[in-house]
Amino acid sequence: MDLPYVQEVLAFFTADNVSSDNALNFVKAPPFAAFAASYGLFLVAEGSYRVFWPERRLTFMGRSPFFLLNLLFALAGALFYSQSVLSQVPTSTFLSTTITEDKSTSRAIFTVPPQAELGAKLLPNLQDPDAVDAQLVCPGYTATDVRQTKVGLTAELYLAGAACNAYGTDVDRLSLTVEYQSKDRLHVQILPVHIDSSNLTQYVLPENLVRKPVVEANASAKSADNDIRFDWGNEPSFHFSVIRQSTGDVLFSSRGKKLVFENQFVEFASELPQEYNLYGLGEVMHGLRLGNNLTRTFWAADIGDPLDDNLYGSHPFYLDTRYYKVDPETGSSTLVTTDQVDSASKQYKSLSHGVYLRNAHAQEVLLRAQNITWRTLGGSIDLYFFAGPSAPEVTKSYQKDAIGLPALQQYFTFGYHQCRWGYHNWSEVEQLIDDFEKFQVPLDNIWLDIDYMNQYRDFDNDLNTFPYEQGQRVLKRLHDGGRHLIPIVDSAIYIPNPLNRSDSYETFDRGKASDVFMKNPDGSLYIGAVWPGYTVFPDWLAEGANRWWSVELQTWYKKVPYDGIWIDMSEVSSFCVGSCGSQNLTLNPVHPPFQLPGEPGAVVYDYPEGFEITNATEAKSAASLSSSQSSAIASATTTPLGPYLKTIPTPHVRDVNHPPYVINNVQGDLAVHAMSPNATHADGTADYEMHNLYGHLILNATYHALLDVFPGKRPFIIGRSTFAGSGTVAGHWGGDNYSRWAYMFFSIPQALSFSLFGIPMFGVDTCGFSGNADAELCSRWMQLSAFFPFYRNHNTLSAHPQEPYVWSSVLEASKTAMSIRYALLPYMYTLFYHAHAQGSTVMRALAWEFPSEPALAAADRQFLLGPSLLVTPVLTPGATTVDGVFPGVAHGEIWYDWYAQRVIKAEPGKNTTIDAPLGHIPLFVRGGAVLPMQEPALTTRAAKATPWSLLVALRLDDSAEGSLYVDDGESVEPDETLNIDFIATAKSLTATKKGSYKDTNPLATVTILGIRDKVNSVSFNDEILSGGGSESVRQGEDKDEGEGWSYDAEKKVLRVTGLKGRTVQGAWAADWTLTWQ
Repeated sequence: MDLPYVQEVLAFFTADNVSSDNALNFVKAPPFAAFAASYGLFLVAEGSYRVFWPERRLTFMGRSPFFLLNLLFALAGALFYSQSVLSQVPTSTFLSTTITEDKSTSRAIFTVPPQAELGAKLLPNLQDPDAVDAQLVCPGYTATDVRQTKVGLTAELYLAGAACNAYGTDVDRLSLTVEYQSKDRLHVQILPVHIDSSNLTQYVLPENLVRKPVVEANASAKSADNDIRFDWGNEPSFHFSVIRQSTGDVLFSSRGKKLVFENQFVEFASELPQEYNLYGLGEVMHGLRLGNNLTRTFWAADIGDPLDDNLYGSHPFYLDTRYYKVDPETGSSTLVTTDQVDSASKQYKSLSHGVYLRNAHAQEVLLRAQNITWRTLGGSIDLYFFAGPSAPEVTKSYQKDAIGLPALQQYFTFGYHQCRWGYHNWSEVEQLIDDFEKFQVPLDNIWLDIDYMNQYRDFDNDLNTFPYEQGQRVLKRLHDGGRHLIPIVDSAIYIPNPLNRSDSYETFDRGKASDVFMKNPDGSLYIGAVWPGYTVFPDWLAEGANRWWSVELQTWYKKVPYDGIWIDMSEVSSFCVGSCGSQNLTLNPVHPPFQLPGEPGAVVYDYPEGFEITNATEAKSAASLSSSQSSAIASATTTPLGPYLKTIPTPHVRDVNHPPYVINNVQGDLAVHAMSPNATHADGTADYEMHNLYGHLILNATYHALLDVFPGKRPFIIGRSTFAGSGTVAGHWGGDNYSRWAYMFFSIPQALSFSLFGIPMFGVDTCGFSGNADAELCSRWMQLSAFFPFYRNHNTLSAHPQEPYVWSSVLEASKTAMSIRYALLPYMYTLFYHAHAQGSTVMRALAWEFPSEPALAAADRQFLLGPSLLVTPVLTPGATTVDGVFPGVAHGEIWYDWYAQRVIKAEPGKNTTIDAPLGHIPLFVRGGAVLPMQEPALTTRAAKATPWSLLVALRLDDSAEGSLYVDDGESVEPDETLNIDFIATAKSLTATKKGSYKDTNPLATVTILGIRDKVNSVSFNDEILSGGGSESVRQGEDKDEGEGWSYDAEKKVLRVTGLKGRTVQGAWAADWTLTWQ
């Protein structure tokens, strides 16, 4: 407390000429508000009889009347101080605040008013009938001074008429650059001619933040190998087209649409074919194929997974696949829509291309019947076209040449991850380990949510529940057992209460000393509100920010030896609009402006669809309690009141907080649940320019910090907000989903989309985050997620536990699927190596692997894990069967049931009904696959030390091939690696090694599916093996079987066992050949 000000207060109120007006004005002043709120309440609590005037002995009801005056001062101070809180929020209403108790400090906790979250009342332009259509009022541009270059052309674009200034100030001169960067990649860039330091980040996305593709050394505009061509014209105004040379197809054309380029609004458009097939443009909860009546908004949002709206990340890239009917006689092709496919046996082909807009500003992409329109609130037109012509070639080029190849993850990260918001202390963590061991459920990683934190502060444990000394013991046990800890780290930093000396926080102090936090335009700290209370936000453009972040992670690691980091709230999120904490720090810590799950009014009563059928009594009770809870909650204004705010463009002036063009943001105002757009970076850049990059930049900072924590080891990071290129440093989870069947379904297109975006390490909160799961949903979901790269179960505070052993049916279903996953870890790891090295995908849509089947264009209820495994999950409650397609059968593909090892009988282009009782997930192996496997275990470390096996599935032509990648599983740059290629023919299987990494695990078994002729003898490296007969064989028999072989003539399966003695130096120590006659 400020002693001179206390003396000023005393002097004022002991004066003889204090009028009521003067007194009122005095107490209204902010300094007295702070003083009264802290000092007055303290005195009242002490029951003081003599406050400011000890010489006056008047009494009222046994007490000094000045006690009542002091109480009045305290209440007045609290009132005016609360009003000063709300003065940061654009609202004319006042809602009484809530005071809760902080049991750890026996202190009253101020609750931020709900109005603090309210932004301006805005009407998106798409919904505004009076909105200006820029295409009708703007003149477009005219290209002049066109000059040819070695790799393309340059030109200047001038306004073709009077400026329209529809949503900003028209830029009168633009620069056009066209580059044939490679034979299959074209670059088109349009930006203002006049760019200097004052407007650089307004229009140019820095290459040090987001990678920019470059021209290849042998590129030439005249190369005969170029498969794409740039055309342009000036009638009626400048337009351009991108054409596939080999077919003449128009991939992109702005003909008939005007280019609009203003200082706060850019619009360009292209025609598209009827019933087009577009994929990508994330992040969004939607079907895999985007459809032709969707608006995609790009503004990173902290929001619990709504359908079709903008979410956490921004990926302005799409894949366009077009199908053609091929005339078998002439070979000519005719473009068709998927609803025109008349027979699965007809011959079709597809061609794919990709389009990437390298722009991080707020955007909308309007997908309409036969066109696509891009609208951005800044930046430039920085377009890249990828010719393909196949979907895999597009994604490889996009990742390898544009955004960067995905990070190769450590081996342990492919094990099972258990998490929840609600593990309250180290003892519960130890109990979790005990329970997984008791029920013999695989467990590689335990995650900690914000429960471990000291009042929700990063890098600071709660010493009562998660003390460091106990943590060291628990984590030693965890690590000794081959398991790992992944804690959450939020993206905002608590700022201590300046009136509370005990409220110290060294992480903030070090950051402030290094000047690494975001600022207001006036240079003061930008102070928002997140879980710990009023917070500041790291500025990743500040010179010392990455170093400070690294120091914090290294310092904390010495206390809590974690194994990876979970980055959350990184959009970046803030629970109030504007710098709401600037005048309110003496209230810190404060409670968020909403109830946490489990608090009164926020008890979790939600259950999945179908729960009312399987659990009617409990469902009825939950519905009743939910209704009572809703009725008991006092109504409060949670949406802005009054008329819509409409910003009128001011010439040459930008309104970054409320741009004239209003995008269809799920949160409305750009500052709601986000840092305000006018928050300022160290170089003067407004966050308006950088908002969509915040999550990307914190992931990059964390990656390099973990390289300091674990020198030479691959950092493991899962982040919520991502941008194009984030996959080079991190993985992603699907955010705050719900325990609903619909969200289990949407997890598949979500994962497939992130395969396109170069982030293969993707998974969702299995069984759902919000709401209560039930046994049926969790059984199905635990089995489905077992085939996602990132496999984690996570749910919210106070919801019912959903660990896999909570229900017996879920336990058995989980163990079944986990056994398959852990056996397939070598296959999955190899897929990730290929993704890391080549840009291939891990989870794959059926359409990408089978490009000649138009009927698969929208298929997203099934998926492929790599090229060889087809997963067909049950996605509806109460089902015991599931319909699935078997792609490629019209063209000779065959599929084997994983469990029965039999060939599936399926008709081309038709669904096959598959038995799928609860606890069974249908899984099929594609003919032509060689799958390397090891034995399942309770940890990846244990599984990696077991003998090898191979599963070979022959095609109809008796061939198969596969590969295996082996290294130490953790090094960024392994000293030694091992690659094995497998080739199978009608009578042999050969393994050929390349590399020096030594894996000493022997080969145990080889199982070969699809051998049609009876087998009479088997040899390994020309030495005949004992055995024979026609025994029934199955996968996963006794691990210690002796050397031998057996052939099942009915299933057409050969099984060779007991090869350990012939591979004692390791299965891949030398090349070998297995033959059969």
